Amino acid sequence: MKIAILGSRGIPVSYGGFETLAEELSTRLVAKGHDVTVYCCRPYSTTDDRIYQGVKRIILPTIRTKILEKPVFAFLSLLSSTVENYDVLLMLGISVSFFCFIPRLSGQKIIINIDGLEWQRRKWGPVISSLLKFEERMAGVTADMVVTDSRRVQEYYREQYRRDSIYIAYGAEMINYLPGNILKRYGLNREEYIFYVSRFEPENNPLLVREAYDAIRNPSKKLVMVGDAPYAGGYIQKVKDTKNPDILFTGYLFGNAYKELLSNAYFSIQATEVGGTHPALVEAMGAGRCVLANDVPEHREVLGNAGIYYRGKEELISKLRELMTDPLLVKEKGMSARKIAQDEYSWEKITDEYERLFQQTVKR
Repeated sequence: MKIAILGSRGIPVSYGGFETLAEELSTRLVAKGHDVTVYCCRPYSTTDDRIYQGVKRIILPTIRTKILEKPVFAFLSLLSSTVENYDVLLMLGISVSFFCFIPRLSGQKIIINIDGLEWQRRKWGPVISSLLKFEERMAGVTADMVVTDSRRVQEYYREQYRRDSIYIAYGAEMINYLPGNILKRYGLNREEYIFYVSRFEPENNPLLVREAYDAIRNPSKKLVMVGDAPYAGGYIQKVKDTKNPDILFTGYLFGNAYKELLSNAYFSIQATEVGGTHPALVEAMGAGRCVLANDVPEHREVLGNAGIYYRGKEELISKLRELMTDPLLVKEKGMSARKIAQDEYSWEKITDEYERLFQQTVKR
């Protein structure tokens, strides 16, 4: 099949979850013999190479503003795809769902992965939230098929819009990196720090995590906070407004550096409150890390009994203290989480499910 992946910022991965999905999926599909192209956003492209691990790259510009950056790029990608004669397009995100009928005019099939419920994110005002909810609805109208990465979001979409979707979870790599240059760079030792990663945006609660950790006297573990965010300078400044020497902010990390830090963490914190299957969650599970998770249905759906859960700041503080003094519990939960990741969220399994969906969609 001739396949195109649109809507992510592109590959090699240098941003977040959709970008990791684009890279992991595209490279595996190429290995299976498919012709795959990923559309890449110019400001996030670290190379001008037209081929990456066998995957074709088409680099397009955008307008660099918080509201326009993604939809402008996604729209240009849609227009470009109409002349490339793809069998099937995978659009990651709903920012231009209204226009996704365009490739269908030339006989192409299009599938939209709607991710989580984007309109719920606190960074958007009421106008943008309403527009995103409209685009969420339109995904079920303009696309041949909608993909949801969470059973809960799948149920929501069916109840809200009376449209069926295909459930395909986000994937995880089973990793176990030994301590190396990255730990040395940051002055860290194996299992002597707690790991947190996300875009530093309000619904991901990095400020809550930092404040909860600050409330603990003489913690036995350091806190490593990985992440950043465009267009969120004021909020990020609040997150970093601490003089605690045991908190380390690394900024964005990807690839081996990220995997080494995650693999050697004592446990991981998953504080997000909006979305479907969160990439950071399944990645921590794939690394065999115990996860202290915000008690929302999406996290319980993925972690089940392998997770430790908290509700609110005071309970987060209490659970942090508890886990710092209970290494046996941390190890037990980490092993259980890795088993779930192996069985349910391996990238090989996820790629097989997408390939099957593409084949069925093309035949239809």
